[in-house]
Amino acid sequence: MHNLPRISVITPSLNQGDYIERTIRSVLSQGYPDLEFIVVDGGSTDNTVSILRRYGNSLLWISEKDEGQSHAINKGMRMATGDIIAYLNSDDIYEPGALTKVAAAFAEDASVMWLTGRCRIVDQNGCETRRAITAYKNFLLGHFSYAMLLVTNPISQPATFWRRAVVDEIGFFNVDEHLVMDYEYWLRIGGKYPLQILGDYLACFRVHASAKTQSTGFGNFRREYEVSRRFTSSPLLHTLHYFNYLAIVAAYKTMGLASRPGRRVSSDS
Repeated sequence: MHNLPRISVITPSLNQGDYIERTIRSVLSQGYPDLEFIVVDGGSTDNTVSILRRYGNSLLWISEKDEGQSHAINKGMRMATGDIIAYLNSDDIYEPGALTKVAAAFAEDASVMWLTGRCRIVDQNGCETRRAITAYKNFLLGHFSYAMLLVTNPISQPATFWRRAVVDEIGFFNVDEHLVMDYEYWLRIGGKYPLQILGDYLACFRVHASAKTQSTGFGNFRREYEVSRRFTSSPLLHTLHYFNYLAIVAAYKTMGLASRPGRRVSSDS
């Protein structure tokens, strides 16, 4: 396929030496012909930097203290030169062929400004888990609307990509948002452009015991509710999102699952 866009993948990282090599390999093994891979490390004290040095000829990387995950992503976006941008956390992975599928969707339709695909949940060993949650999110994606996004978030961050023109228009991630920075960004993009949804699995979201979590446990779901209120004045949508928040927390507690928000939830993490 000709005229495929340049893709910039940004990986914010902090002390994920147990997983980041798998993340790196999943990106580099895509075999995508015009890939820019940027790792923005927050000054890791584990073996992350030694791993990055081994792959230094295949990616761009920096390691220095920053102000949290959003700030790290923004630094990577400012370094990026790609037409398409995404960020992949340092313990998540891409499915084989994901970037080619994404590039084809953007190349075939110039009106597509952002897109998402399906995303598996895997454990520390890479085995698929929480299939019921994945199936539920896939169902919601099949009925997606912006009104739905104001009530619940079925968009999996590792499987989401957007054009550079989106950044030029709406700006960067909110550095003051350390918990649901991706959801806040989706609401900003979705208020302007429809979401293109691919039926393919593009990425895997990893859950593991050492993942950074918010001390409140389910604080990310509560925070999504608070953030969504800034994007709509509809009492109905506020109410629906609140009850959705309660239902999600109840479901997770019933299943005995802990929530896993962004890896870096504070500026000193």
